[in-house]
Amino acid sequence: MKDKDIDINLMEKKADILKAIGHPIRLCIIKGLVENEGCNVSYMQNCLNAPQSTVSQHISKLKAAGIIKGKRNGVEINYYVVNEEVKKIIEIMF
Repeated sequence: MKDKDIDINLMEKKADILKAIGHPIRLCIIKGLVENEGCNVSYMQNCLNAPQSTVSQHISKLKAAGIIKGKRNGVEINYYVVNEEVKKIIEIMF
């Protein structure tokens, strides 16, 4: 492979996505969001049996990576996977 064939910026972006989904809790959150077409933090907290603060920290990382987005529904926020590449990764893995 020649150096001119490598787009370092693209590789860094892809690596950042893999890092973001590489944690077991975040992977579980993403899998659940893909399968359920979105849900709120309370639902995730019950499924993961994890404290709300832990779930919220992981959600923040996924949002910062551009993998999920939240949509307000009254007093709660439902989260959805918006990154199509991540959806494909989850489909392949599971």
